[in-house]
Formats: sequence, structure tokens, C-alpha cells
Amino acid sequence: MERLPRLKTSDHYPFQLLHVGTNDTAKNDFEQITADYVALGRRIKEFEAQVVFSSILPVEGKGLGRDRPIVEVNVEVNIEGEMTYSEREPDENQTISEVFILVGFSYLTRLQILLFLVFLVIYLVTLVGNLLIILLIKLNPSLHTPMYFFLLNLSFLEICYTSSVVPQLLAHLLVEQKTLSIAGCAAQMYIFTIMGLTECCLLAAMAYDRYIAICNPLHYRTIMSGQVCAQLVGASWTIGILVEVAQTTWIFSLPFCGSNRIHHFFCDIPPVIKRACTDTSKNQIVVLALSVLFIMSPFLLIILSYICIISTILKLPSVEGRRKAFSTCSSHLMVVTLFYGTALFTYLRPKSISTPEGDQLISLMYTVVTPVLNPIIYTLRNKEVKGAFRKTIGKSISSHNQRN
Repeated sequence: MERLPRLKTSDHYPFQLLHVGTNDTAKNDFEQITADYVALGRRIKEFEAQVVFSSILPVEGKGLGRDRPIVEVNVEVNIEGEMTYSEREPDENQTISEVFILVGFSYLTRLQILLFLVFLVIYLVTLVGNLLIILLIKLNPSLHTPMYFFLLNLSFLEICYTSSVVPQLLAHLLVEQKTLSIAGCAAQMYIFTIMGLTECCLLAAMAYDRYIAICNPLHYRTIMSGQVCAQLVGASWTIGILVEVAQTTWIFSLPFCGSNRIHHFFCDIPPVIKRACTDTSKNQIVVLALSVLFIMSPFLLIILSYICIISTILKLPSVEGRRKAFSTCSSHLMVVTLFYGTALFTYLRPKSISTPEGDQLISLMYTVVTPVLNPIIYTLRNKEVKGAFRKTIGKSISSHNQRN
């Protein structure tokens, strides 16, 4: 490293290609050698050079001798300092046909058990909270209204949504081989994306329900009939299933080759597309178009609904009337903010500020944290739900005393 300053020869040579020897491949493993390259790349970054390292490394899990299978690793440090990796096995079939390795939180080796316990508790609270809301709505006739019909469907969606990711994450935190078959990866993406898009549409339907309740209260029961509510929920599921089945099927029709390591804790769309060994620019354009059409359109409908809602509320003469009107939609507004805030930041932020570790932390927000907050928001901020809970508990205690 003492000779590194010589790399910066002149402004006419901003790009350097280095071949690094690997005489120690029989002594060090894949992760250690790769970490050394990362450290070297960060040192070179100080000299504002754009550099590609070309070298050989042992294949993880296949032996470390120089005469055994090797991989070529190019570590690129661009002018902005962003590091990217491309791996290929020159002596083996390039196509990935069996499994992906989900790197996930492998870099937090000493915290694996702690993370498992934290995520397990959050997941159990999510299941219990959403199941409690479903049972309360089913058991209390006073909650058989359009708003709680939508909330029941939202709770069911949240259970499926988080269950498509968290159990597999928990299992991988306890094992060294964090593998997932390509079929399993596709199944996870199908469920996760369908539930995610359906939830976007359902949140828009809930915003429409609040708009009718506040802006047109005299005709609320006529407009929001049981048939209309069922149609809105059915349309949400139909859009989610048709769009995401088509998109995910297209993604997994691509050939995957090179490294089978995915730097994420589940099979999300962006990291999986990176493993494709063909031009994915068209796929990325399609993903962006679908995001704008089917994710941003419901979001815009929600925004328009709340503009009308707030405008109507501000025209109410009494402070108490405005307070009650705001309270009927505040919980939904908080859920929308949490869900769309994290999702939009994940999928629409510039790649220049994206890092694997940062992507995973943000993904935790909408796959783990948001589902556990939704039932808390709707139970702690909703008098009708709290009243139904006390009533149900009271009935259970009274029934138990009568038996005894």
C-alpha cells in the first residue's frame, strides 16, 4: 500500500486496472480475501481514482487450494466512492439453476441471536395484534361497518405480508448456510409483491371510505353499501394478483448467472434483478412504470381524498366537530404515511445513495416494523375498537364465572 500514491499519475488517466496476486488463497477464505480488497479499495478511493481490481479467489464452500475452482472478482471503485462487485466462475457453468445465498445480516455475526429474538418478538406481536383486530371485528356487531370491513382485510393482508418474509429471516439467523431455492425465492416474491400492491389499493379504498363519510355523510350508507365494499376489496386483490404475477413471472424467466449471492435478507425485486446475466434495462423500466401506475396512482387518490377531507373539516363551525372528524381518519393517515413513506424511499431513491446495508435497514421498516405498528395504531387511537375489546373481555369473564 505504500506505493499507492503512484496510482494518481495525471488527470489524463482517471482509470486504473490492477491485477492483484493471490498466493495466500490456500490460507484465507473467500470472505477474508474479499474484505482485504474492500479495505484496499477504500484506501485507493482517497486518491480519487476509478479502479478495477482483477484477481482470483477461492469459491466459497468448494475448497481453497490454488488448483481448485476459483472465481474472478472485480471490485470497482467509481469516482463517487461507490463499490460494486461482479463475480463469475470461469471453470464452471455460468447459469444459476438451484439456489440463491441470501447474505442478509451475515456481517453482524455476533448479533445473530439477538436479532433473532428481537424479530421473533416483533413477529409474534404482529400476529397477535392483527388476529385480535380480526376477532374483535368478527365478534362485535357494532364494528360491522365499511371502515372496519376494510380494516379486517388490512389486518389479514399484514399477516400474510410479514409472514412471507419474517419466518425465513428468522431461520437464516440461526443457520450458517443461508440458502433459498430459486423456486422458493420466486414463491416469496409472488406473495410479498401481491400483498404489497393489494395493500396499496386497499389503503386507497379506505381513503375513499373516509372521504364519503366526512364529505358526503348523508349518503354514506347508500354509497358504501356492502356490495360496493366487497367490490373495492375484490378489485384490490385482482389488481395485486394480476400485476404482480405477471411481473414476477417475467423476472424469473430471466437467466441468472455469475454469483448466486443476494445482498439482502429476502428476495426483493431490485437485488434479484441484479443477478440476471442479460440486459435488464427494459425490466427496470417496466418495474418503474408499474410502480408509477399501480403504486403511485393509489397514493395520488389518497392525497386527493385527504385534500377534500381536510377542506371539508376546516369548514365545520365547531372545534369539537373538527376534532371528531379528524379522529376518524387519523389512524388511517398514520398507516399510509408509514407504509408509503418507507416504500417510496426504498424504490424511488437515487442509486447513488443506495448501499446494501442501508437497503436492508429500510426494508425492515416496511416488512417488520410497519405491520406491528398498524394494529397498535388502530387499537390505541380508536375508541370503538377499545370499547369492543373491553366488551369482549367482559363477556368472556362473565361467561367464565357463570360456568364456575
